[in-house]
Amino acid sequence: MKSELTELPLDQVRTLLAAVDEGTFDAAAAALHVTPSAVSQRVKALEQRTGRVLLMRTKPVRPTESGEVVVRFARQLARLERDARAELGMSGAGEPTRVSIAVNADSLATWLLPALTRVRHEPRLCFELRREDETRTASLLREGLVMAAVTSSAEPVTGCSVRALGRMRYVPVAAPDFAREQFGGPLREALSTAPTVAFDRSDDLQDAFVRRLRRGRGGASPVRHFVPTSEGFAESVASGLGWGLVPEVQAEPLLRAGRLVHLAPDRFLDVPLYWQQWKLDSPALAAVAEAVTEVAAGALRGGVALRH
Repeated sequence: MKSELTELPLDQVRTLLAAVDEGTFDAAAAALHVTPSAVSQRVKALEQRTGRVLLMRTKPVRPTESGEVVVRFARQLARLERDARAELGMSGAGEPTRVSIAVNADSLATWLLPALTRVRHEPRLCFELRREDETRTASLLREGLVMAAVTSSAEPVTGCSVRALGRMRYVPVAAPDFAREQFGGPLREALSTAPTVAFDRSDDLQDAFVRRLRRGRGGASPVRHFVPTSEGFAESVASGLGWGLVPEVQAEPLLRAGRLVHLAPDRFLDVPLYWQQWKLDSPALAAVAEAVTEVAAGALRGGVALRH
């Protein structure tokens, strides 16, 4: 964060943040107990001071790329202020410390929650989790919407630190009856035509796996079911809706119970995961990072992206 941002008028910075959070100047005015005209004047003054357009006047208003920098600064400033108040004993009665984290669904369903339960809750912490694909969680950090994120990007967001957590392993599986019906021929050909399960329209794990098997040609079948929950995804595959790449930790008990079969025991897909967080001297954020790193070390594993 550039040092000149610290010289920006704090009332203008906070007003910009209120406008982004509330969505309109009228709503921001109500939250700040000022007039809509005052909100507009403060935002314009901040834009004149920075020499940049900071807000797109849409409904709801949205920060520009320059506006995201100021919004992130405003949230970090608010975090530091809350930490300082807590250390000085000035927090409101029962006021918790809130930590916002962006996380992908599979991490949330498998290892992240046990990590958060290890965090000391003195002073009390409240977690605000935002579920997003691991390829897009970094954008929430960039926009200043969260303080930390589990992401697949090793490139740190501006103003953030990054550390490797490990790799989440995915294995290609299907229900036994489905496998018998669909995979009588060569696997690389059958996977491109057999119905598949995907998390959502941005989930390309199954396509990536098939492309590797077929040396870059094609992808998974266009016949696919979208199931946007981690637990529901695994259950859909076990129920015979289609084949899919399921996190190893979720697949193992279903494999042992005979509800799933491994389509290729010597093949898997590893997705590297990283922890990114604001570069702040925040005790709460440091405690969360320590617990997340410790649990991830035991829950995740290393390995190459795909083994043949």
